[in-house]
Amino acid sequence: MYDPTMRVLTVLEMLQAYERVTGAQLAERLEVHPRTAQRYVARLQDLGVPVTATRGVGGAYFLKPGFRLPPMMFSEEEALALLLGLRAVRDLGLSAFAPATEGAGAKLRRVLPTALAERVQRIQDTLNLELPWMVEASARRVIELASAVHQKRVVKLFYSARRGAQTQREVEPYGVIREDGRWYVLGWCRMRAAQRCFRIDRINDVETLGDTFEPPAEFDVRVALRAALASAPFAWLVRVWAELPLETVKAGLPSLRPEVQAMNTGTLLECGVEDLEGFAAQLLGLRCRLIVHHPPELRAAFQAVGARAWKAASLPISEDQGVESGGEEGSLSR
Repeated sequence: MYDPTMRVLTVLEMLQAYERVTGAQLAERLEVHPRTAQRYVARLQDLGVPVTATRGVGGAYFLKPGFRLPPMMFSEEEALALLLGLRAVRDLGLSAFAPATEGAGAKLRRVLPTALAERVQRIQDTLNLELPWMVEASARRVIELASAVHQKRVVKLFYSARRGAQTQREVEPYGVIREDGRWYVLGWCRMRAAQRCFRIDRINDVETLGDTFEPPAEFDVRVALRAALASAPFAWLVRVWAELPLETVKAGLPSLRPEVQAMNTGTLLECGVEDLEGFAAQLLGLRCRLIVHHPPELRAAFQAVGARAWKAASLPISEDQGVESGGEEGSLSR
């Protein structure tokens, strides 16, 4: 048990299961120094969990009387739907929600009947929920923009354009959507006097203004986004040959929608991309021989990805590396 989040949840579980728990018992269960166990208790207190301690000989931790999770009744299908939904949220590019999903999932698993919890866990273990690659966006900004769409309020966006230019835009937001691994907001840009699409990961800040607006009737955010992406310029136009059948290449790169044609027992693909290293990593996922035709910079991107992979493969295996050292918590190496 090396994940600090899981250790905090284990402390809460022990406090709910036993009337009193000593620091030594916590340290033994968590496999940490007693001082580290104290920090996990303090973390629970910071989260609003009413943990009380008695000091001196025979001292222990206990929960304030009456603090217990309420009983919950779910069918097997309902429990699986909830847990899979929480698991999927982690992969939507909104990292701020990760602790919340872990905590909610742990709470749900604790109150399920043992037999049902085991069946749900077995089903989870057999499912592969791997989603397409994601660009992380601020969960707070996604929420703010979605609220502005609902309230029909104008927003001011502090935005970084593709080549780094910083602009401020007053926008009437029509919709928020995640597509091809990114989050977008679409609406009417008052500065350009035209409908525009903005990547939320490039929005540095959002200010909700007092003005209101009426969106166009029957606006379809997905149709509008795909039209915007089809006409958008890309930083790089790439051309690569892959030693795989055409349909296999298309299925292996669902987020890119490349132009493909069969060529010499393989497939020639062309598409526009913003991030060469990210694209190189996606191509490696095809697990086949590749030949780069254009641009030359893509070769350097493959070298950079390979260097990081070599470095990761060269590190000595240590289960607790970066988590604890000498009984004290540390930060993961970057």
